[in-house]
Amino acid sequence: MSFRRAARAALAARSRAYWMLVVTTLVLAGLSASCGNSSHSSSASHNAYVTFPTKGSVALLHLNNSTGALSLGAQTPSVLGTSPTGLALDSGKKFLYVGNTDPNAKSMSIFSVGGDGTLTQNGQATVIGASPRAMAIDASGKYLLITTNFTNQILVFSLDSGTGAMTLVDSLPTNSSPNELKIAPTRNFVYVSNSDAALITGFSLDSATGHLTPISSPFPAGAGVSGLAIDPGSNYLYAANASEDTISAYSINSATGALSPIPGSPYFLATAAVPRAIAIDPSGAFLYVANQGGNNVSAFTITAATGQLTAITGSPFSAGTGPLFVLAEPAGKFIYVGNQGSTNVSGYSYDSKTGVLTAISGSPFSIGSAPGAMVITH
Repeated sequence: MSFRRAARAALAARSRAYWMLVVTTLVLAGLSASCGNSSHSSSASHNAYVTFPTKGSVALLHLNNSTGALSLGAQTPSVLGTSPTGLALDSGKKFLYVGNTDPNAKSMSIFSVGGDGTLTQNGQATVIGASPRAMAIDASGKYLLITTNFTNQILVFSLDSGTGAMTLVDSLPTNSSPNELKIAPTRNFVYVSNSDAALITGFSLDSATGHLTPISSPFPAGAGVSGLAIDPGSNYLYAANASEDTISAYSINSATGALSPIPGSPYFLATAAVPRAIAIDPSGAFLYVANQGGNNVSAFTITAATGQLTAITGSPFSAGTGPLFVLAEPAGKFIYVGNQGSTNVSGYSYDSKTGVLTAISGSPFSIGSAPGAMVITH
């Protein structure tokens, strides 16, 4: 009997040891998977694209979801005599449209976007007969609108969702020196800044046909008006007046698209600030201005009920040399500024309650060439 009891005890001990080994293995495997997922999550990124006018190419940028840091990816082959500057990404993130501003090019390059974000040009560039300047795709994703240098036009192209091909559907005059182009996010109103004329020209876009109808405009702006921005609710429009160092603010009539100056507008920045571009964060609470002359970024809170601006504590914030554009990351965490003079991009996180900017670790991020424009996937 004692032999049987000893045998049973030994068997039970082996069984316990076996199950302890199984449990330990599963726990370690779980920890390993957890650590692996954590590492992957911290390095997860989405893409952005930046044009290099002097190099004649477009570069892929990787934007770290957690830190906001930028890293330079693959670049398209350099094509001399193109000067790619403006760009627009279709809503399906399948095609990137790039405007070749060189007077001898007068064309648009269409790139297919690969699963890893790399770009492949779809055949030869599409000649449009004018030098493209600014561009935007409407909320439906059906139309690409482009302002042109020298010919003072706005062109509307329908977009083939399968191939990305462009077909001209409308063309209208825009008054002299068209610069920036913005489409109201929730309404089909289109606005163009006319720098030399100190005006903003407005249109209504027919979402069924792509045809434009002029709004009872133009609307007075400041001297050298350049960058435009519209809040997410399409209630307010803001314009950067580069020659006056001011920001003009307007309310948008929801029925007609007409612009009316907001009390307190224009807002003075600083002497020789030379504001060039404006961005509004996705919440519509904060407005940021790239000051090309001041080498900094001005920041304001937007009063939701009135559209009036209030300077944020600490503004302006330091940037690189010759800031040319500013844009807000669609997830609402980061702000980026393209510095033409120092050939880099400054990155900032911002406080969701105050709008205060804090430079991202590693900023500014070297990109090797003067940037023309930038777009972030969303």
